[in-house]
Formats: sequence, C-alpha cells, structure tokens
Amino acid sequence: MSYHYHRPHYRHTRRVYYGGPLSNHGSTFTSVLIMCTVFILAMSLLVAIFQSVSQASSKVTASTIERVALPKTETVETAYYTDDLDWIGNVTTLQKGMKNFYTATGVQPHLYITDNIDGIYNPTAEELETWMNATYNRLFTDEGHLLLLFLEYNDEYSTWYMAGRQAKTVIDQEAADILLDCVDRYYFSDMSDEEMFSKAFDDAGERIMTVPRSPWPRVFILAGVVAILIIAVQFWKKKKAQDNLEAEQTERILNTPLESLSADDDSLSKKYDDM
Repeated sequence: MSYHYHRPHYRHTRRVYYGGPLSNHGSTFTSVLIMCTVFILAMSLLVAIFQSVSQASSKVTASTIERVALPKTETVETAYYTDDLDWIGNVTTLQKGMKNFYTATGVQPHLYITDNIDGIYNPTAEELETWMNATYNRLFTDEGHLLLLFLEYNDEYSTWYMAGRQAKTVIDQEAADILLDCVDRYYFSDMSDEEMFSKAFDDAGERIMTVPRSPWPRVFILAGVVAILIIAVQFWKKKKAQDNLEAEQTERILNTPLESLSADDDSLSKKYDDM
C-alpha cells in the first residue's frame, strides 16, 4: 500500500544506539623580524592543515550547496517544542539555539520529544509518516516549518524529520542530514538535554547555510610565502657576510698608518728597480 500526501515525500534517517668590528644591532633586529615572520607563517600553515584534517574527519555531513534563507513571510512563528517526557527544564537554553537556526535558515524548527507514536513504541516507517504528517498539520498553518521527531524508548533512539514545501527549498536532504548528524554528535556528550538540542540546532543552522572553502589553496600560498622568505633570508645572510667582510677590509686599510704604507711602497719600488 502506498501513501500520498500534499507535501513532497520526506527522507528519514533512523539511528539506533546503545550505550663583530662593526655594529650590527640593526641587522640583528631585521634578522629576528624576518625569522618571526617565517615562524608565524609556518604556524598559520600548520593551523590550516590541521583544520583541513579536522574537517575531513568530522562525522557531520559537509555542506556543499549554496542556500538562501527562507523569507520570514513564509512562516508564522509558533511554539518551538513539544516534550512528552518532561526532559526540558530550561526553555530559554533550548530555544536559544533553535531561534538561531530559525534566523539562519528562515525555517522555524519544532522539536517533538516522545517515546511512542499513538501508543506504539516501535512504529513502522509508514506509521511514523502518517503520524508526522498529521502532527505537522495540527501544529502549523504554513509550509515553512521543520518538524524534528526525537523518539527514544528502552535506551534506543531514532530521529525523523518532515519539512514543509517551502521549508524544503532550504532543508533539503543534505541539510537534514547535517541536523541529524549534529544531534547524534552531541547526544553522548556531558551536556544537559536542553544544551544538547540547542547546540545541535545552533551548529546545524550555521553549517547548513555555509559552504566551507577548501583550505588547501591557502596552504599552498602560505607554503610558497614561507619558501620565498627562507630563500630571501639565506640570500640576505650571505650578502650581509660579504658586506661585513668588505667593511672590515676598508676599516683595516683606513686604520693602517701611512708610514707602513710608505715603507711598503719603497720596498715595492726597490724590487722593480732590481728587476
């Protein structure tokens, strides 16, 4: 038997878990400055590489689509949650992250926490779809909402979602996966229930609306700058060594007594006369 609704069919995800002679003060300062610059650029390079590796290893789905927030005219603001299990004690903490999600995406979320669907603790996908469609129609009068069901029973939980027709222009499959991944990410943390859901919505909203740029172009640019600076430092050191040598020779000549130079000239003149 197939079911047809006025909204596009939604995709659900179910996750179940168990438990020298010349002064060189100026040159020394310049050398230190250059070396500090090289060090800073090298550290920036390492940070960029670390961020790239960290992002690649993240279990949260990456955002790859440029999205435009839904206009606020498409949504009539309603309650942000329904709690059948009495988990939520600090409403302000919960709604802070959910409102940030609403501001970022233009889609107002509603979190529904329960342990059964019409008395059924292990509902089928068809039963869940029927219930979520009816619940969406009961809670909202527009197509700009996102209904997130958090169903937990007997130490197992699953997450399901339904987005209205207009909301789906922002909350596509990838965006929904990001939200569900964020819930999974913080579920086993030390945060309270309110903090966990708030953090999940807050992070998801920001991630959904942001397509991260690859750090590798910046890595290559920084690597090139570091290489150029290292070459420049080596060239500068060699040039300073040559300049210092020439300065020492000039100073030695200037400090040589004229009598000594005269004696050398006489000796050289006598040598040529003998020849």
